Amino acid sequence: LAKSCPGQETVTLYLRGVALRGRRPRPAPPSTSPPPASTSHPIKQEDNLTETRLVSHSQITRLYSRFTSLDKGENGTLSREDFQRIPELAINPLGDRIINAFFPEGEDQVNFRGFMRILAHFRPIEDNEKKSVAVSEPLNSRTNKLLFAFRLYDLDRDDKISREELLQVLRMMVGVNISDDQLGSIADRTIQEADTNGDNSISFNEFIKVLEKVDVEQKMSIRFLH
Repeated sequence: LAKSCPGQETVTLYLRGVALRGRRPRPAPPSTSPPPASTSHPIKQEDNLTETRLVSHSQITRLYSRFTSLDKGENGTLSREDFQRIPELAINPLGDRIINAFFPEGEDQVNFRGFMRILAHFRPIEDNEKKSVAVSEPLNSRTNKLLFAFRLYDLDRDDKISREELLQVLRMMVGVNISDDQLGSIADRTIQEADTNGDNSISFNEFIKVLEKVDVEQKMSIRFLH
């Protein structure tokens, strides 16, 4: 699975476009009047941000400037169309799957807090975080990084990756460069190697086991807040 499923490196590479790309915000003209409320980020310093581990005011402000640069409608939310205009996502075979990860089921807009929660999965795990004992597991933990990657394959959200789901993602990745028979062989071999309970699918625990020697912390980390 580590060799045939390219989710970790693909997600890392193209989410970099979400965090670092987009049009540069135009500088506001000089004004002596107080700025409108919409020009400041909606997350207050005293808000509880422990679950995202984005606790620095300067980090939040920097990330909000990226968010507003993508907000073409200037309405405080991002649509799928806003993400689809990012070149790196537009050309990525898994672009739609990555974009969908930003949106709760049934929703077609994401606000800044939701945007921040998804990107929080890709913060590097610092040494002091590895040693600390948190009340709840941070979003950038190894387990949550793997869960994010797992959900890119779990298309119907039934908490397992079926052969057909694996084939769909592989087709997205390789297009017509590999025959259906070859893709089928890859999918069958991957499931055979990962499936330990004989249900012909890959559970999250099996997914974790297969990738236990992969440096997920490094492959799924973006230093977009430094």
